[in-house]
Amino acid sequence: MDRRTFLKTGGAAALTGIAIKNAHGFIPAHNWDKYDFGSGPPVKDRLNQGPFPQYPPELVLPGSDVEMATTPSQDIVLNYGMGLVVYISGDLGPPKIEGESLEKSLEDLVKLPFAQKIYIRPNWRDIQKRPGKLDFPEYWKITFDLAKKYNKRVGFRIMLENPDFPEPGMPEFLMDKVPYVKLKGEWRVNPASVRAKKDHAMPRYDYPAYQEAFRELNALLAEELNGSPLVEYIDTFMYGFWGEGHTWPYEGNPFPDNLIAEQTFVKMWETQQEFWTKTPLATNTQPDFSLVGNSELVDRTIRSYNWLRTDTIFIENMQIESLSNRPPWIGAICEVGMTTGEPKALHMVEGVTYTILLQ
Repeated sequence: MDRRTFLKTGGAAALTGIAIKNAHGFIPAHNWDKYDFGSGPPVKDRLNQGPFPQYPPELVLPGSDVEMATTPSQDIVLNYGMGLVVYISGDLGPPKIEGESLEKSLEDLVKLPFAQKIYIRPNWRDIQKRPGKLDFPEYWKITFDLAKKYNKRVGFRIMLENPDFPEPGMPEFLMDKVPYVKLKGEWRVNPASVRAKKDHAMPRYDYPAYQEAFRELNALLAEELNGSPLVEYIDTFMYGFWGEGHTWPYEGNPFPDNLIAEQTFVKMWETQQEFWTKTPLATNTQPDFSLVGNSELVDRTIRSYNWLRTDTIFIENMQIESLSNRPPWIGAICEVGMTTGEPKALHMVEGVTYTILLQ
């Protein structure tokens, strides 16, 4: 049964005599342990699973004796869906090191032996200047060239909005077609930071012009990268800051109501699922602080055999819950910002250090 139908009808039956008004776009959290997400995905192109009898007349595969011992590899083995990820560009773009070319800075990161995957996170307006065509920045092209050179695969997200850049997230050609709505609240951060100076607002994602451009964005990206041997996964492009699915610490969202918010992002998730048919989508497990339907997107991600992602996992128990108890066939990406190793950045707690994404 569809969860929304169940919650509507079940809630109505339980509250006999109480008027049920418009449904809210909200599905409450649940325990993931032993939760029924259905059976796993069908397995295609699977290796012969046996049995492999060793003796005639049942011997069907000559040479099927058991290897009694294996030799450990001295090299790092690159495995699909596994490995440590190096960030080429995150919230603030690629590294800028004085006196060093961008190519060298990026190559020094990609060639790290323990870095098995590569990650980039550009702003939408940085990769598209005009309708119908993508204009990738230099670091995007360098990243994919290096991925091919070092036989490492790339994951990426296109950030629809980014609080660490002064400009809006939308491409310029949408600015006179889709309004921005100022967020309610205050972000208490370093007064000198972009976050403190920026007048934070979100676009009306539900406007037809935005939806058409968003669909075109996915179509153009997928035409080039869906199923590419250089791409490991695509982070779902979600609501709000960095595309993570929230605008914390601001109240509410820019939509007329929460149901429209959820319906809008369910539609946007479905658009992404339509175009990314050969490359996994990784949806952030961000709790639904901004009431835009995150739990519904996560549920659809699980049931379509896509992956999960978490940003800065240690601060929210629900993200730990969902990733720890996810179905065994679901991959997970965990972002953990590493300290520089400087004493002031170690964050000692009772003599123990931990890594943290400083904001």
